[in-house]
Amino acid sequence: MALLQGIEAVTFDVGGTLIEPWPSVGHVYAEVAARHGVKAPDVATLNRQFAAAWKGKGEFDYSKDSWFALVAKTFGTQLETLPPGFLEDLYAHFGEPVAWRVRDDVVPAFDELASLGLDLGVISNWDERLRPLLHKLKLTSFLNSITISCDIGFTKPSPVIFEQALKDLGAPPQSVLHVGDNHREDVEGATGAGLHAVRLDREGKGDVKSLKEIAALLD
Repeated sequence: MALLQGIEAVTFDVGGTLIEPWPSVGHVYAEVAARHGVKAPDVATLNRQFAAAWKGKGEFDYSKDSWFALVAKTFGTQLETLPPGFLEDLYAHFGEPVAWRVRDDVVPAFDELASLGLDLGVISNWDERLRPLLHKLKLTSFLNSITISCDIGFTKPSPVIFEQALKDLGAPPQSVLHVGDNHREDVEGATGAGLHAVRLDREGKGDVKSLKEIAALLD
């Protein structure tokens, strides 16, 4: 990629970019299910069925009801067959740091970008659990803005959520670079709102494969 000039702020997607479920979605689902006596497939099957449910989720508003319906699909059952206590416990569990891992390249990249005098922010399709989760994961101290779809009423790739992030940062779109792992939500969404964007793919199929490469893109 050509060097990007005039960048004053860098924003990041969260899920898949900064953090990931740990050890995996299937592991967490199975662990919480066991506590509630819920019959669950093996971890590999849960991961496979979650991936299929997520891929086919369509319009998803990130509400608790939407998450509960996705869990039921992952378990291959009807929502009403799952005990409410299990669903509430699972929902709460994913709001805690024990269910997540901060990727190894995140803090070094944040440190380097902050040392260059850049503002940092996140733009995420998420729910009310994200802000306290980022605090518990010790990431909020790096961030000048946190823009979440549940607060805005619009999800990426809508330009509205990106425009709100620009207001939060006090920056014009051409001075902001957005980094995320989803082409439609992050790259198309950001560029559609006038921001620069790069796609992260740690398998090497995107614009960068590590967040530590971002600083080198900036002139």
